[in-house]
Amino acid sequence: MKKLVEKIAAEFADYAKNAEAQVVKGNKAAGARARKAALALMKDLKEFRKVSVEAAK
Repeated sequence: MKKLVEKIAAEFADYAKNAEAQVVKGNKAAGARARKAALALMKDLKEFRKVSVEAAK
């Protein structure tokens, strides 16, 4: 589960960097990268929830 948490943190950092570039600099390509990172982040957060519930049992 530790690797999953580290992966989520890295993906969030990537998302935040690209989202900021889109908002601050108006970089359209960064917006596309931020959306892609958001989808990957959402998938991994769902996986974390599943693993976390199993660990709590």
